[in-house]
Amino acid sequence: MKDSVFRLGELYSGPGGVGLGAALSEIVANGIRYKTEPAWINDYDADSCRTWENNVLRYYREEKGFEGECEVISGDVRDLNIAALPEIDALMFGFPCNDFSLVGEQKGFDGHFGPLYSYGVNVLTRNPDLTRRPQWFLAENVGGLTSSNEGKAFEKILLDLESAGYIVTAHKYKLEQYGVPQARHRVILVGIRKDLGCSFRVPAPQGPPVTAKQALSAIPKWAKNQELTKQSSRVVERLSYIKPGENVWNAGDLPERLKLNVPRTQLSHIYKRLHPDLPSYTVTGSGGGGTHMYHWEENRALTNRERARLQTFPDTFEFFGSKESVRKQIGMAIPVVGARIVVEAILKTFAGVEYEFVHPNL
Repeated sequence: MKDSVFRLGELYSGPGGVGLGAALSEIVANGIRYKTEPAWINDYDADSCRTWENNVLRYYREEKGFEGECEVISGDVRDLNIAALPEIDALMFGFPCNDFSLVGEQKGFDGHFGPLYSYGVNVLTRNPDLTRRPQWFLAENVGGLTSSNEGKAFEKILLDLESAGYIVTAHKYKLEQYGVPQARHRVILVGIRKDLGCSFRVPAPQGPPVTAKQALSAIPKWAKNQELTKQSSRVVERLSYIKPGENVWNAGDLPERLKLNVPRTQLSHIYKRLHPDLPSYTVTGSGGGGTHMYHWEENRALTNRERARLQTFPDTFEFFGSKESVRKQIGMAIPVVGARIVVEAILKTFAGVEYEFVHPNL
């Protein structure tokens, strides 16, 4: 069988949510197998790079038979020698979302993280010959991206990506509609090079919602990253009064002595328990001040493995670093299942395979 391989570069790779999603993606059509292979990845966090290398790259080598070279580059993207990176056929970049999040000051382009999307544009445009630029890209950010700077940030990002030579399809995905057991709403931009004569269509939602109880059931004893978080007796008692799906602010019978003596914030997930019959609320990298995420029945925070389950990482996926580092890696990642669905739709686009789709909502 003939292979059509897209050599991938990835900025802001994190621990490998989108990377593993791409590795799992493969389409066979008309005797041709469409798949991806890694060329290089970059992330500023050394633990994330170690996690990516020991899981995503290992999967490519052991399960996909990949024997080529892949550069794993740990360091600040602003110090990256973009001109020296190996040639690629596709680029993925979940550029940092901190300044576009709905929680916080929403600094957008005025923040420390806002301009980092431009390094993805720099990779796309480093070759002046349009026909030698990557054939497609996938970029991801939080739902708040569209409202940052009164919508001007999003308009600027779209303009820069289109000016790089791509037909861009933007859609805000509700990932709980795509088999992810978590209410995670993300803007995903897919661009296909204009001269290739095809455009991406947003894959339609797939299957019934997966509940938190379904997602967290039967975790094997051998699974890594299952350490419990130590909690004070006061926190345990506070949780005992909070019902499934409730948080510290709407727990009606919470004794006065257990209430938080701080102004109410817009963070509705403070000491919030999951509801077993619904998808989880959004997994983040937070952990202090009651933001660990909490079990619906047991009076405790979720383990990192449980958080990874909500992000659809397989149990064989081991995260490296301290417990706090692992928590942040998981919270910042793109869910594997969501990434795989989008990448497979891209491969189907190039293979000419029809699939159910919806019109983009942005």
